[in-house]
Formats: sequence, C-alpha cells, structure tokens
Amino acid sequence: MSKKNQHVVPLGNGLAVKAEGNDRFTVITETQKEAVNIAKEIARNNESAVIIHGKDGKIKNSNSYANGAG
Repeated sequence: MSKKNQHVVPLGNGLAVKAEGNDRFTVITETQKEAVNIAKEIARNNESAVIIHGKDGKIKNSNSYANGAG
C-alpha cells in the first residue's frame, strides 16, 4: 500500500480528505472532526501523516502516524 499523506482541506461549506498527489477526494464531510477522524484512520493504516489545512490553504496542523506513531 502506498504511504501517501492525507490532507484535510476546506471545500465549500464542508471539508474533504484527499491523498497527497491524487486528483480526487477520498471523502467529503460536513465537519472538520469527521474529516480528521477519517484521515487519521487512513494515515494509521498507511503509516503516513495527516495534514490539516485552514480556509486560506495554509497548513494549520499535522501529525505523523509512521511506524505506528500517533
């Protein structure tokens, strides 16, 4: 399995989870909490990182789940 980082990005009135380098969203949610939880689960399974972006597109927070961390 690819170790692509998971990005949580604003999308209209909701948020989306998108694997790094992919053109399509993995999932679109209504809340940040839901998007972050989904991204964390994917990142843990892939031993990658979650990167959370603010409305301005800048990184607000990140967390690595590589090697079982997090």
